Amino acid sequence: MRNNKKKIIIMLIIAITFLTLFVVWGLNAKNYRFNLSLRIPKILGILIAGGTISVASLLFQTITNNRIITPSIIGLDSLYNLVQTIVVFIFGSTSIFMVNKTINFLAAGTIMVVLAMILFKVVLKSGRNNIFFLLLVGTVVGTLFRSLSSFMQVLIDPNEFDALQTKLFASFSLVNTKIILISIVILAIMAIILYKDFNKLDVMSLGREQAINLGVDYDKFSKKILMFVAILVSLSTALVGPITFLGIIVVNLTYEITKTYKHSVLLIVGTLISIIALVGGQFFVERIFNFNTTISIIINFIGGIYFINLLLRESKL
Repeated sequence: MRNNKKKIIIMLIIAITFLTLFVVWGLNAKNYRFNLSLRIPKILGILIAGGTISVASLLFQTITNNRIITPSIIGLDSLYNLVQTIVVFIFGSTSIFMVNKTINFLAAGTIMVVLAMILFKVVLKSGRNNIFFLLLVGTVVGTLFRSLSSFMQVLIDPNEFDALQTKLFASFSLVNTKIILISIVILAIMAIILYKDFNKLDVMSLGREQAINLGVDYDKFSKKILMFVAILVSLSTALVGPITFLGIIVVNLTYEITKTYKHSVLLIVGTLISIIALVGGQFFVERIFNFNTTISIIINFIGGIYFINLLLRESKL
């Protein structure tokens, strides 16, 4: 535990260093007001996105007891893309649902959470409380969502399609800063609720049978955590767009660094790793590489390699 405290302090120092560099780099007496007005909201958005991605992935892997999958496997990212495509297909890119980012976020987030809850309720109903069956159905539904999105994208006007692309790809340069306040309120409420369940999460990591034997209402608690995951994914996706592999990288690095099962430690370390990766990566993209690449490309490239490595390691066990 003491070693983990030292690791948390070290990572906190690294995170603060990157945050400071990102905010103050290149500031002078002439441009500091303008640059700070752009950088501080962007930093807040990146911090929220990093925290939500890491927490969602960690919670999802805990209830599935599998370290090589992320919430995207149940089609939440594909659902977000489908919602945005339907909005442009029906109402156009100049409608209030696209122009007003707050309305877009509330609409997309609500639809994602409601449909996710319907999926969970149907799949995890009495007599079929199998989380792996949910993953199978989620994979099929995700494929359906991607196919519907592709079909409608082919039919819409090219100009509308161009406007749609800004919503479908992760971008930390275009953080949706208008929903930051809403996100902070939602996250604060969820943090208070989740804080009381840390011990249950520790037990859930042992598996379904062990958790039930130790007195946890596995099915009810799983649905609760899945609802949290759906909300967190909708928040991060609305802020910066879909990111596939960041959760895999962050959660597995968290387990390797901490060597513990306690979620009170895992959630903190995972959030710090995610913040370091996103803020540090965005700093290098903007200040070092001069926007010649994007952080989402870097994350997906590194994440893809890391994912293959995880599969190879799992196959040897």
